[in-house]
Amino acid sequence: MARTRLKVSRRAAMSAVRTLLRWAGEDPRREGLHDTPRRVVEAYRDWFSGYEIDPAAYLRRTFEEVGGYDEMIVLRDISFESHCEHHMAPIIGRVHIGYLPASKVVGVSKLARVVDGYARRFQVQEKLTAQIAGCITEVLKPRGVGVVVDATHQCMTTRGVHKRGVSMVTSRMTGAFRDDARTRAEFLRFIGIASGQEV
Repeated sequence: MARTRLKVSRRAAMSAVRTLLRWAGEDPRREGLHDTPRRVVEAYRDWFSGYEIDPAAYLRRTFEEVGGYDEMIVLRDISFESHCEHHMAPIIGRVHIGYLPASKVVGVSKLARVVDGYARRFQVQEKLTAQIAGCITEVLKPRGVGVVVDATHQCMTTRGVHKRGVSMVTSRMTGAFRDDARTRAEFLRFIGIASGQEV
């Protein structure tokens, strides 16, 4: 469900950016930073537009005339950008989604929109993975859903331990993807993960 933005004025948001600039040791009145508060506020409106979106709404328009097709549907390599709710640092990665339709399918672009709807919020990767799978399960009511998220976390690469080249993989399997090892293996093979590899 989409959440209503808290009532914070644009002026207050820009003032907060100026405060952070001063705290970092800068002078927000400096020529190069003069327009930074406005730019940051506009960037935040884009980065966190997911709070104004109900991802489930994208899945409510379905198609039932699919010639009896009831095999796995997989959408791979859906790119996303999110932000860590602990440090407000970027999380950049890709999502793979598979589902076994029961009686209806959804346009493939809608799956990518569901990813964006949840990614454009403050997140932790585990919650993002569960939200995507839960939304598809609840709205489409398929025989099973598989979601795998592979992402890098800038809160780990640009601060703290400063470890580059590290990605985190999370998964959520429901229905046949959880209960049937062959279905799960087929999905992992489709997205390029060896069936013997634990996910």
